[in-house]
Amino acid sequence: MTEKRGWLGRLAAGLKRTSSRLGEGITGIFAKRRLDRQTLSELEDLLIAADLGPATAARLTEELGRDRLDKEIGETEVREILAGSIAPLLEPVARPLALDPAHKPFVVLVIGVNGSGKTTTIGKLAQFYREAGKRVVMAAGDTFRAAAIEQLRIWGERTGATVIAREPGADAAGLAYDALAAARAEGADLLLIDTAGRLHNKSDLMAELGKIIRVLKKLDPAAPHECLLVLDATIGQNAHQQVETFKSLVQVSGLVVTKLDGTARGGVLVALAERFGLPVRAIGVGETAEDLRPFEAAAFARSLLGLPAGEG
Repeated sequence: MTEKRGWLGRLAAGLKRTSSRLGEGITGIFAKRRLDRQTLSELEDLLIAADLGPATAARLTEELGRDRLDKEIGETEVREILAGSIAPLLEPVARPLALDPAHKPFVVLVIGVNGSGKTTTIGKLAQFYREAGKRVVMAAGDTFRAAAIEQLRIWGERTGATVIAREPGADAAGLAYDALAAARAEGADLLLIDTAGRLHNKSDLMAELGKIIRVLKKLDPAAPHECLLVLDATIGQNAHQQVETFKSLVQVSGLVVTKLDGTARGGVLVALAERFGLPVRAIGVGETAEDLRPFEAAAFARSLLGLPAGEG
């Protein structure tokens, strides 16, 4: 219970920039307390500015105005109604990562552009599953960045997870193959594979990811069992383009949205859910391992609007 309350507090704090922006905007718009076409239009603009996307913003304001046009309404009621409308949009995608015990190890390929928080996310996931008593192996497959390799080694020491790494510039597919073989030999429950994220040469990245997947299938025809795309929330609407790009390269099975604490545009997660319908496996609202947790629709929707996210 304490852990749950602690996470809800971190979630609220992490979404503070977005909730403050929305909250101040709603306070300003509804100061006169009557819902008319002008206030709805201003609210729609506010939601778009928080990166919920034009279609979602239009839908939410239309729902709000359906029964309440030209009626008195307070800002708290507006927040409650919006949160109540956003949560059902997120429910279908709030699907935490679940390790299938039929696949041992369960192989997770982690993709995303450099700087999205990919390597850190792997370390945090390793800690989460280690604390749950799982045996974890991490593969330093972003072989172009010495810093990424070192980062995973540090997470390995911190979490007690095994790290498979090679010298910078090593073949990423060969490393992934060796990592799966090692994870099997160790009886690991989970294998997390880091990858490069250089989008400036898409054909090279596509070839590398394709090769990694092919060699994994030599050992396990079903691998990878999950392909997680890590997105940095601070890039706002550009996240849509990244999803499109990576979906064209590999079969993306889930999203992790990081750095929600660093932006006032946390609504982008709602827009992504509406547009792509991809499962959101986890969200990150800070630097520590405890700041990455499974995604919960209602808690997120309420925190987004600056409302209490519920009791532990």
